[in-house]
Amino acid sequence: MAWAYDDSEAIQEAIRAAAAAQTPLCIRGGSTKAFYGRQPHGKPLEVSKHRGITSYEPTELVITARAGTPLAEIEALLAEQGQMFAFEPPYFGPQATLGGLVACGLSGPRRPYGGAVRDMVLGVQIINGKGQILRFGGQVMKNVAGYDISRLMVGSLGTLGVLLEISLKVLPRPTREITLSQERDAQNAIRLFNVWANQPLPLSACAFDGEQLYVRLSGSEETLRAARNKMGGDILSDDTLFWEKVREHTHVFFQRSTQPLWRWSVPATTPPIDLPGEWKIGWGGAQRWFRSELTAEIIRAAAEDVGGYATLFRGKDHTGEVFHPLPPALMALHHRLKQAFDPHRILNPGRMYREL
Repeated sequence: MAWAYDDSEAIQEAIRAAAAAQTPLCIRGGSTKAFYGRQPHGKPLEVSKHRGITSYEPTELVITARAGTPLAEIEALLAEQGQMFAFEPPYFGPQATLGGLVACGLSGPRRPYGGAVRDMVLGVQIINGKGQILRFGGQVMKNVAGYDISRLMVGSLGTLGVLLEISLKVLPRPTREITLSQERDAQNAIRLFNVWANQPLPLSACAFDGEQLYVRLSGSEETLRAARNKMGGDILSDDTLFWEKVREHTHVFFQRSTQPLWRWSVPATTPPIDLPGEWKIGWGGAQRWFRSELTAEIIRAAAEDVGGYATLFRGKDHTGEVFHPLPPALMALHHRLKQAFDPHRILNPGRMYREL
C-alpha cells in the first residue's frame, strides 16, 4: 500500500510563523523542476511529506491526491485502470510530485491534442500567504461559483499559495498507438503539421528534429491503418521510448549542447525562424525549442515579431528575468493577485518575476 500522510497542519503552522516574521519561504517538493523560473530563495518549506491519493473514481474519470504524492505513483494507478493524464506531464526526475506538476504547469507532447494541465484541473485546496486553508472548485468539470481560482494556481510556481490537494480529470488510454516518420525540411514539416491538424486524423503528438518529422497516431487498428495510408511515412520502432525522450528532454537535441535552452510559443503556422542556433519543433509547430547564445533582448524581440513569446527554460543566469516581460496592465493584475493571496510576499517571492 502506498504511503499516505496529512502534513497540512505543520505546513500551515510554518506559513503562519513565516508571515508573522515576514520570512520568505522557498517551497520544496520533489525539486525536479527547481531549475524552472527565476532562482528560488528563502527558508525551505518542505511539502513532500504531504502525500497520498485521497479519492479515485475510475468511472467518473477523476482523481484527487495530496500535492506531495509522487507522480509515478499516480500514473501507475491510472495505468492499472487503463487511464492517463491527457497532457502527458514531464517528470524531469523520479521524485516528481503532483504539486510540482500543477505549480509549473508543464505539459508534454500530447498537449495540443489532449489538452493542457489547466484544462484538466477541477479543484484545489491551498494554504495562502496568511496561513489560511482555502478550497476552490470541486470534482466536476462545470464550476459556476465565480472565478476559476483552481486553474489560476496552474503555472503560478507557488507564488499564490502552497498546494495541498488537487482534483484532476483523467482520460482513457488509447487502444493502440504508432509513430510515423519521414525525412523533411523545416518548412515542409511545419506545412504538413498544419495540413494534418485540419483533417480528421487521430494525431496525438508531432515533432521535427531538423531532419526527420515524427507524428504519433492514437486510436483503433482500423483508424491507424487509414491514417497511415493517407499520411505516408515509415513506422518508428520503439516509439514509446522516443516520445519519453522528447518529454523528459533526454532526446539528443537537449543533450548535445550546453547553450541556453529557450522555449518559444508561437502560432503553429509560423515558418522557420531565421536566427542562428539549433531548433527543435513540437506541438505541431506551436512550440519551438531553441539553443543559442544570443541575448535575451534579441530572442524576445524576434519572438514578438512573429506573435509569440520566449521563456529561458534552462541554462544561463536565472537570477535575471526568465519569463517574457508582461504588458503593464497584465503585470498590474499579477500584483493585485499577489497582494490578495500573499500580502506579506513570503511564498516563493520573485520566482516568476523579480517584482512579484
